[in-house]
Amino acid sequence: MPSSPAIPFRDALMVWWRVALLSFGGPAGQIAVMHRILVDEKRWVDEPRFLHALNFCMLLPGPEAQQLATYLGWTLHGVRGGLVAGGLFVLPGFVSILALSLLYAGMRDVPAVTALLFGLKAAVLALVFMAVWRLAGKALVTPWLRGLAAAAFVAIAVFDLPFPLIVLGAGALGYWVARHRRAWLGDGLQPAVEMPHGRVSHRHLWRVVPLGLVLWAAPVLACALWLGADHVLVTVGEFFSKVAVVTFGGAYAVLAYIAQQAVEQYAWLQPGEMLDGLGMAESTPGPLIQVVQFVGFMAAFRDAAPLSPWLGGLLGALLTTWVIFVPCFLFIFAGAPYVERLRANQALSGALRAITAAVLGVMASLALWFAAHVLFSETRHIAGITVPVLHSLQWLPLLWCALAFWLLAWRGWGLLPVLALTTLAGAGSWWVLY
Repeated sequence: MPSSPAIPFRDALMVWWRVALLSFGGPAGQIAVMHRILVDEKRWVDEPRFLHALNFCMLLPGPEAQQLATYLGWTLHGVRGGLVAGGLFVLPGFVSILALSLLYAGMRDVPAVTALLFGLKAAVLALVFMAVWRLAGKALVTPWLRGLAAAAFVAIAVFDLPFPLIVLGAGALGYWVARHRRAWLGDGLQPAVEMPHGRVSHRHLWRVVPLGLVLWAAPVLACALWLGADHVLVTVGEFFSKVAVVTFGGAYAVLAYIAQQAVEQYAWLQPGEMLDGLGMAESTPGPLIQVVQFVGFMAAFRDAAPLSPWLGGLLGALLTTWVIFVPCFLFIFAGAPYVERLRANQALSGALRAITAAVLGVMASLALWFAAHVLFSETRHIAGITVPVLHSLQWLPLLWCALAFWLLAWRGWGLLPVLALTTLAGAGSWWVLY
């Protein structure tokens, strides 16, 4: 695997802070931010490694964008790099949702947040489209790969096939093609040259896995010893520990299950409150699955005895976040050295190249879904597909999206100035109109 460039850890720390603060727009937007900063701007990660890492993270349960940040941080600076990159990716969203949860529990309104996000969402949409466009130009290098991307788009957008099934099917096809029709995949990949922190050792697994499992379970066990096995914090910890290992296909794939259990099974939330929490997660930086933090907060806030509601809510938010994200670090640190070795295996690399094509098709579908909800005030479902109502087109978000795309793609503006401009312009127009 290629040697890591001599990047000072302090420089990487500042970049990961920047990635974390700009990680809006769900997984497609967050992946787009990382690609622009790490691949296009800094050139710390090359295109094959970025796509290889993305493919692996797409196969794992949990938030793929946060795991991608952890993986890329690990490739640059080992375990400490992965901890910093993955931890910072979560931190701004955690703080934002905690603040909004406190306001929500206190029955206070936050119109300023809506105003600020009016233009920001449009800019993130432009970033998502540009990322799909650029990644497609570099990854879909043969007609077969372009056809596979189109098939994945149809599979998820029209037939609503499960994302894991699409990924596994693409991987199997890519493996076969790599062995029998290599030309369909384009040029071969370069062999890997190992980095010190990427060497494969079974002793490594015996260190990482037990430690990760102990860290994962420790807070739940501590709550059980402190407050009793029947306390809401223990129930929250156990439930979301299970959720952490079944969230294949992104947050939307598991939100219906979480909502059903939180409302009907455990009565932690009232009907409709799950959508309020989802709105918080969609309008703040960080992984969309962080909506579970709001669920954990409200569950413990409403049933905190013998603790105060506010302390119970805080502990519920902390515990939920811990049990959701600790497995993400465990999966990456345990599996990344093995996955890096796969870059030298042509058949398996072919499978991952096919997965890249399928993932791009899915990203395109998500981008269009995002566009339907950002640029139109009304949508309808036709044969299971979300279709915008054309007369509900919102011209101002379209204007901010087009402006952001033009500045990013053709004027060479940096990401921060574009987001700042569209956010302020959007906030001003929202206050005037609404």
